[in-house]
Amino acid sequence: MTSTVPALGTQTAEGSALQAVLLDMDGTLVDTEGFWWDVEVEVFASLGHTLDDTWRHVVVGGPMTRSAGFLIEATGADITLAELTVLLNEGFEARIGRALPLMPGAARLLAELSAHEIPTALVSASHRRIIDRVLSVLGPHHFALSIAGDEVSRTKPFPDPYLLAAAGLGADPSRCAVVEDTATGVAAAEAAGCRVVAVPSVAPIGPAEGRTVVSSLEEVDLAFLRGLMTAMR
Repeated sequence: MTSTVPALGTQTAEGSALQAVLLDMDGTLVDTEGFWWDVEVEVFASLGHTLDDTWRHVVVGGPMTRSAGFLIEATGADITLAELTVLLNEGFEARIGRALPLMPGAARLLAELSAHEIPTALVSASHRRIIDRVLSVLGPHHFALSIAGDEVSRTKPFPDPYLLAAAGLGADPSRCAVVEDTATGVAAAEAAGCRVVAVPSVAPIGPAEGRTVVSSLEEVDLAFLRGLMTAMR
């Protein structure tokens, strides 16, 4: 299990302005954004409600309190937020227990960051119980720390998770490269002052100042991430 206790004394890569890499999980490293929607559809079907497919873009990438709350309000389902959260987490955990596909390029990027001893954190809006299951597949040794959505008072789109991760790695947020797949995650990283690489999964993300948009994680490597820092000088 990866601890959320800050890693003290973490050194930056010699000669690089890149101090740390902060990675989202669902839809960025693991191909699970569709899993969440499938579970939501199944749970609400069991409650007698059909989800409108257009709602998928509303709930993607956000904290469970926001997405679950929206679906309860939109459907009028007779269930509390706490009850729904349990059902969604259980359903998702069952899904990843059967299969957990990695996004193309994820394994290679994690191996490269580890080989060059780049301080790396996993920053997710998912709950700790889910993160620890995913970490067992990704390899906890790739991450100095991880931040879970149920361990911060304000999760994405607020900057808090990324600010906490940067502080835990002893890094300046402006010298951290963040890789995200949703507008919610991008908003959180940019609010924290990080340089952002967006790899859209479900909904498109447009380019903006301080943001680089790519079509696949296979386009991202250490040289690419270091180049983001060079460009800001």
